[in-house]
Amino acid sequence: MVLIPKYILILFYLILVDYFAGLFIEKAKGKRRKIFLIISLVFNIGTLAFFKYFGFFTENLNEIVAAFGGKTHFSALNIILPIGLSFHTFQSMSYTIEVYRGRFKAEKNFWRYALFVMFYVQLVAGPIERPQHLLPQFKIHHRWNWPRIKSGLGLMAVGFYKKVFIADILAIVVDTVFNHPSAYTGWPLLLAVYAFTIQIYCDFSGYTDIARGCARVMGFELMQNFNQPYLAHSVSEFWRRWHISLSTWFRDYLYIPLGGSKVSRSRGYFNLLIVFLLSGFWHGARWTFIVWGFLHGLYLIFTLLLKPALEWLKKTFIKTSGLEEIYQFASLILTFNLVAFAWIFFRANSLKDAVFIVEHLLDFKTPFYLQTFLQNMKASAIGIPILSIVLWILAQFMKGTFTNVKEGFLEKYFSTKWIKAFAVTAIFIILIQFGVLYLIGLDERDSNRPQQFIYFQF
Repeated sequence: MVLIPKYILILFYLILVDYFAGLFIEKAKGKRRKIFLIISLVFNIGTLAFFKYFGFFTENLNEIVAAFGGKTHFSALNIILPIGLSFHTFQSMSYTIEVYRGRFKAEKNFWRYALFVMFYVQLVAGPIERPQHLLPQFKIHHRWNWPRIKSGLGLMAVGFYKKVFIADILAIVVDTVFNHPSAYTGWPLLLAVYAFTIQIYCDFSGYTDIARGCARVMGFELMQNFNQPYLAHSVSEFWRRWHISLSTWFRDYLYIPLGGSKVSRSRGYFNLLIVFLLSGFWHGARWTFIVWGFLHGLYLIFTLLLKPALEWLKKTFIKTSGLEEIYQFASLILTFNLVAFAWIFFRANSLKDAVFIVEHLLDFKTPFYLQTFLQNMKASAIGIPILSIVLWILAQFMKGTFTNVKEGFLEKYFSTKWIKAFAVTAIFIILIQFGVLYLIGLDERDSNRPQQFIYFQF
């Protein structure tokens, strides 16, 4: 995903389509309303499919034809995905759908609607806003408010801390292993999987904190996108806490229209599977993302299948024997590990790599050579300190995550004496960015290249 100035025209034409679609939907009656909505959806989904999935479909079509002995070759176009396309198309669709459902009146001011789609702090990676939440805020004159600004800067500091001090440090281990998984078995694979589980949370929620904090400084409030997801006691609860703007989007605009849970049991399972398959596909045109979505769909289906048995177990045995706290802790650990397992497919460069990691994840019989692992991190001299930092981060994250507190340990730390915290964060950024990354032996080209936010690629 890249920023190419001429691709702004794509965004502009989608803004035009959806702006007028909203006006026409509001004025039209009967079937014409649905026609205008369909036009809007076709333009948005069609644009997203062309730029994001054209190469995926042509590549797989060629493989299918070749498998049956055919010689037809469908050429893949050299298409680059415009930055933020997945997010602002979904935000645009939420606007026309809400107007169609009569939950929001069409915005008459073109430039205000354009700002809703192009609001720069959340254009690239969300959160995906609903019109009734964000658009009315553009009509308010926001005055200087020091407590609000202080709160926004503090939230941004939390985001930078998560990204630079946690996510980017963990990325050293994650990239080392996931880019060459066949070189490892057992402990390095296990460490990399858990490291990525924490990296993607700190990376993505860090971006969201920065976006929300920046918006708050200017007087705007964006929706909460994360709510301590790794404190979830089930996969369904995890999805009520993780990437909330996307999960609620799929719930409101796909799962419920398909019938949700108010259908037969088998159809309900089918609806869940479809939603999570499409959710995985939304993340990228790769089979690894589709498998990741499929796994979460299966998790939820098995949760529903086991629900009667679990309810009976809790009612007849766990509560009577005083094992509720143990049960809650066990369900939390199980959920965390199920989510971590699915992340393997999300991060792996290919299905082949993902399968290898799964097959060798618990292979502790093969000797683990720490020196080889450190050399692959490009500097055995600094490798032990880096590994120590990673293990310390894992321990601190677990300590802050697996405790019954209303705030995460990072948020709690930065909520008091934010100026001191911001200064400490700045020092960490300098030490990590210009110290550690230099010492581990990256060449000049690599050391000057910042770690991109993971969700920028979507």
